[in-house]
Parts: sequence; C-alpha cells; structure tokens
Amino acid sequence: MVIREIETTDAEGFINLIKEVENHSDFMLMGAGERKTTPEQQLKQLERIKMQRNSTIFVAEEKGQLLGYLIAMGGTVQKNKHSAYLVIGILQDRRGQGIGSQLFEKVMEWAAKHGITRLELTAVTENKAGVALYKKSGFDIEGTKRNSLIIHGRYYDEYYMAKLL
Repeated sequence: MVIREIETTDAEGFINLIKEVENHSDFMLMGAGERKTTPEQQLKQLERIKMQRNSTIFVAEEKGQLLGYLIAMGGTVQKNKHSAYLVIGILQDRRGQGIGSQLFEKVMEWAAKHGITRLELTAVTENKAGVALYKKSGFDIEGTKRNSLIIHGRYYDEYYMAKLL
C-alpha cells in the first residue's frame, strides 16, 4: 500500500471512494446517497485545492484501488492560514488495518513543511474507533458541540479535536 498526495487524474476514483465511505458510515457528515458531486465537479475541486499552499488530500492506494483519504483544508484568511481542518474516510472493510495512522503520519509531515501548526477535526462522540485513532495520532479534545448532528432521528454530540505541531 502507498500513501500519496492526490492527483487530478484521481478525480473519478476519489469521488467514488468518498461516496462508498459515506454509504457505509453513520459518522460522516453526508449520508448514503446524499452527495451529488460528479467526477467533473470533483476534478475542478481538486484543481482548486492543488493551487492552495495550505490544503491537500492524501490517498491510500493498493493495486490501483483507492482505500482511504485524508483531506486537509487550510484556513482562507491571514488569521487562520496556519491551521487546517481534516476529514478522513476509509473503506469499511479496510478499517482497523493502520491506514488511518499512516494517513495521519503523512499529513503531519506535510503540515510541518507547509507552515501548518494546527490540525483540527470534529468527531461524533460515539465514534469510538475514530476518537481512539485521533487520540493515538496526538489529537486532544478541546470541547463538545452538543446536539451537533441528527443521525437516524437522534441527536449526537461531536468533539472538537486538535493537534498543535
């Protein structure tokens, strides 16, 4: 398996990966079938991200198949350009195999080279595996967003988590 920065040629495979992850996870922001992004729209988004010094996407790939991703979206104004918001997703049958840890290692290396000193994310408090991965990767809980999401008709809280580099 290789962890690498995404290329624009990955647009179709990447949007298909995102949709597959969302189809099998209650803890992603968008639910099954909710994302309507086309491969063409995804290509344009990737082109925009490539132009931003403080944003990137890493993908985990094995034998030509994308297995997971970690999106780092940098701040857009002077006061928060040092921080990046992270979103991670891994195919359901590949979770718990170290892919997430490897993605976090790569994004931390990248952040150090690009002047990013704060990485942040949110996690549903009941996403025990996700929260454990984030803590293992050095993230701390900074606060709780109460009743942040409604999943299957029930309110869920989210943790604000961050890692200072």
